[in-house]
Amino acid sequence: MRKVGVGIIGCGVISTAYLKAAQRFPVMEFRALADMRSEVAERQGAAFGLPGMRVDQLLKRDDIEIVVNLTVPLAHTDVSLAVLNAGKHVHSEKPLGINVAEARKVMELAAQKNLRVGCAPDTFLGGGHQTARKLIDDGAIGTPVAGSAFFGCPGHERWHPAPGFYYLRGGGSMLDMGPYYITDLVQLLGPVASVMGSTARPRTERLVTSQPMNGALIPVEVATHVAGTLEFESGAVVSITMSFDVPKHRHAPIEIYGDKGSMLVPDPNRFGGEVQVAKTGGEWEVMPLTHGHVEGEFRSIGVADMAGAILNDRPHRASGALAFHVLEVMEAFQTSADEGRRVKIESRVERPAMLPAGRETGQID
Repeated sequence: MRKVGVGIIGCGVISTAYLKAAQRFPVMEFRALADMRSEVAERQGAAFGLPGMRVDQLLKRDDIEIVVNLTVPLAHTDVSLAVLNAGKHVHSEKPLGINVAEARKVMELAAQKNLRVGCAPDTFLGGGHQTARKLIDDGAIGTPVAGSAFFGCPGHERWHPAPGFYYLRGGGSMLDMGPYYITDLVQLLGPVASVMGSTARPRTERLVTSQPMNGALIPVEVATHVAGTLEFESGAVVSITMSFDVPKHRHAPIEIYGDKGSMLVPDPNRFGGEVQVAKTGGEWEVMPLTHGHVEGEFRSIGVADMAGAILNDRPHRASGALAFHVLEVMEAFQTSADEGRRVKIESRVERPAMLPAGRETGQID
C-alpha cells in the first residue's frame, strides 16, 4: 500500500507531538514542514530529517496530499482555506475556526472542491475512549441518562512558553479544552440538541510564570470559566465546566450515568487511561481495554485515519463535520450566557465509526 504524503504548516510546540506520533502509522509519511517564520520550519525540519520551507513552497509540492494546520487559532481559517485552494486535504488543530461563521467557509470550500476536512482532537480514537464507546454500545450501563464533564486548572501561563493566544479571541477555556470533552461526549452519546451556559472572566490580565516570559502580564479577552448543560438528541443531559480559574479539584474528567450503571471515562486529552463501571448498587470495577493506541502519544492518529480513508474511499472519523458541530456547541455557551436563554444547535453529525477492537498500534481501518 502506498503512503499518503503529509505536510505541516505551523511548527510550534504541538508539531513535535505530531511528528513523533506519525512514525507509528505506516499509512502516511510527513514530507515537509512550513511556517510563516521559515527559520523555525528549517530548525524543526532539521530535528526530524525533513525539509523546512515557506508556506507557499509547501503548498506547491505534488507529493503532499494532506496538510496539517498547526497554526494558532486566529489563523486556522485562513490557512485551511489556502490549503484547500491549493487542491489539498486539510487537517486542522482545534478549533476548526474561531467561530461558526469562519468554520463554515472552510466546510463550504471543501465541499465545492471535493476535498476532505479533518480536525483535532483525535484523542477519542485512543483505546480508553474506544473501550468506553464499546461498553456503552454493548449496554454495560443501560441507556445513558445523564453525565458530567469537568476540566479545571489555574491557567496555561504556568507552563506554556508563549501563552498569550490562549486568552485572546479564539482562545479561552471552552475553545481550548472543550473540544476534547465535547468531541468525546458526541462519539459516546451522539449529537447535541441544545445548550445552556454561564461564563465568567474574573481577570482582565494574567501573570505569566513560565519561561521565557516570566513576569509578563498578558491581556484576557475571553471567558476563562464556562459552565452549563448539554442536552443531547438522545435525551441525555450532561453538566459541563471548562475553567482556567480552578486552583485544584477532585472531579473525574467525564462520568456517564445510565439506567443500569455508571461509567468513569478517562481524560479525553489522553488516549489511554482506566475505564471503570459500577452497576446499580455495586462498586467500581476496572474494565479491560478492548482497543489499541493506549500507551503513549498518538496525536496524528486522526491524520492517519484520513490517509486510510483516502486510500480506501471511506469516511474519516475526526471529520470537519464533527468539529463543526462541536464548535457550534462551544459557541452556544457564550450566546446562552449573553442572551439568557437555551440555544438550539442547528448542525447534526453522526457518531464517527468505532475503530475495530483488538487491533495493534499503528493499524487503522
